[in-house]
Amino acid sequence: MAQSENFLIEQLPEAARMRLLDRCTPFELVLSTELSVRGQPLSHAYFPRSGFISLVIDVDTHPALEVGMAGREAMLGSELVLGLAKTPWRALVQGAGQSWRIEAKALRAECAASPALQQVMQASLLVRLHQQTLAAACERFHMLGPRLARWLLMSQDRAQSDSFHVTQEFLALMLGVRRVGVTQAASRFQAGGLITYHRGELTVLDRPALEAQACSCYAADRQLYAALGTGAHRVPESLLSV
Repeated sequence: MAQSENFLIEQLPEAARMRLLDRCTPFELVLSTELSVRGQPLSHAYFPRSGFISLVIDVDTHPALEVGMAGREAMLGSELVLGLAKTPWRALVQGAGQSWRIEAKALRAECAASPALQQVMQASLLVRLHQQTLAAACERFHMLGPRLARWLLMSQDRAQSDSFHVTQEFLALMLGVRRVGVTQAASRFQAGGLITYHRGELTVLDRPALEAQACSCYAADRQLYAALGTGAHRVPESLLSV
């Protein structure tokens, strides 16, 4: 039996899973690659097997802001289940890895033939809508330090490792702030022994302490996945942190 390494695909009945994988091709997620452009039709959907993708909003001349993240627990392109082809955000590879890729037209055809796939994509879309709502509230009401802690925890969950690559420029982009603010907040975490950071390689040293610093949105993300984690959409404990 083929192993997809993507949680959503793994939830499908075997026949539907094999049929979907037959129409997918392996695709490498290269760091900082732009997989979709704001306002442009989606040509493909992506099911990460490792690595992760950020959804980034650009508003006027303000710094770009991350409003969602997708790793192997999710997918990029779930809105295709609604027949939509254009998005208001850009999708950037934040963590290098591997994925399955399928053409948008082929995915729509599979959805029409597979109620199970349609249900899985609807669940993924619901999670992302909640994520984007949380991101808007988080950016408005929470301080930079707690937001940074939340983002680092979410990235660690998807990287499935204590260490992962991230630049300060990318951190600033994800949080919608200037680089100097990220540098100051990250320096406080490093001085407190929560993380180490050197030449783009970040390591989480004290996860419980970092969780204590994170804003409530991180716990809200966990609760969302726990609420959806029943029946066909049961989420493994290792992914309840995403």
